[in-house]
Amino acid sequence: MAAPMPVFDPKAIIEGRAPGRTSVGLIAGTVIAAACAIVMLLVLAVESELRGHSELPFLVALPVALLPVPLLIALVLLVDRLEPEPRVNLIFAFVWGAGVAALVAVVINSLGLEFITMPALGKTAGEYVSATFGAPPVEETLKGLVLILLLRLRRQELDGPTDGIIYAAMVGLGFAMMENIGYYMDALIKPEIGGARLLGITFVLRGVLSPFAHPIFTSMTGLGVAYAASHRRAGWAIPLGWFAAMLLHGTWNGLSGLGLRGLGLAYVIVFCVFVALAVVLVRDRNRIVGLIRRTLPGYVPTGLVTAQDVAMLATLPGRRIARNWARANGGRRAAAAMTDYQLAATELAMLHQRAERGVIERAQFESRRQALLGLMHAARMAFLPRGPVPPPWAPQGLSGFIQRQAYRAPVPPPDFPSTGRQQPWG
Repeated sequence: MAAPMPVFDPKAIIEGRAPGRTSVGLIAGTVIAAACAIVMLLVLAVESELRGHSELPFLVALPVALLPVPLLIALVLLVDRLEPEPRVNLIFAFVWGAGVAALVAVVINSLGLEFITMPALGKTAGEYVSATFGAPPVEETLKGLVLILLLRLRRQELDGPTDGIIYAAMVGLGFAMMENIGYYMDALIKPEIGGARLLGITFVLRGVLSPFAHPIFTSMTGLGVAYAASHRRAGWAIPLGWFAAMLLHGTWNGLSGLGLRGLGLAYVIVFCVFVALAVVLVRDRNRIVGLIRRTLPGYVPTGLVTAQDVAMLATLPGRRIARNWARANGGRRAAAAMTDYQLAATELAMLHQRAERGVIERAQFESRRQALLGLMHAARMAFLPRGPVPPPWAPQGLSGFIQRQAYRAPVPPPDFPSTGRQQPWG
């Protein structure tokens, strides 16, 4: 009986996993986290009733907390364009923050407040100490666990600082969404201050001025995990990042409880960290672009890459022009093939750096390299023009005529030779 033909799954090749459906474990984890999020919402609704109110504060707080979330996620995804993370992983991180992390954190924080800090210090001092020294370790540990899971199960997805920040941002946004529901409910339940007015102030402070507070805290852990994933013997970076996340979170909570001056200083600190993270993201994008420009020219002899392709792959506008050209000349299938080509080429460049850093074995490197080149071959065959129209980034004029023929020349089969300059092992 003939063996079944292997499934050609471009997305699986790019993500470095087995072809076919998404991991059952990842799906199960997402379902469990979503169930925890539903339980958390029920807890908040019941809390509203137990405090002598109807479900109205909860029903008002819920949409207010959800309102900025789509925009915030869109901003995170905007950063994640050059080497986008699998959407299923991002969904898992977000739901983990909104479900598992939020639910377990509220249980542990409530127990600590009720049985440790308030009995020992009184209500006011107990709440301050719990928020400053108790909540940050609990919450940053629970949020950081999803990054540890990704490091253990999907290490190849953590290629650098940007990936750590992206996953941390998603889990932080999920956690902050649930936390904000509680804060907005508290504002509505205090009519002596003016519930609607206090809700508006709270929304501005949390939903407008500091929506990325939790993502910024957890980004410290994300940076540590990403560094450990992309370097040999760098496990020390994980506890260092986790400690930085707790310190930043505790500083924010502690200063926020000291009045307007403390709150203002907290915002200044978080803003400075936000700027620092933006610099990290820009530098990491430049790193990836540098890898593309340094690594891919070595594959020109295979016929899969030209100098013009390298220039196109090194800029986001160039990639967009290429996708639009492919769609105009070959429809959706060609546009999808162009996207596959761009992502596979980017992964190939980053694969070489992982090999140079010694975080991938030679056999694994060669297997993944062949898979990525095979995908580039198939994609190139799908988006190449059948007529005389060259891609818009090909050389123009008579001097570029010979080079333009490369786009219509037959592409070699995916059993690609190794180039000595490209092999990290020499």
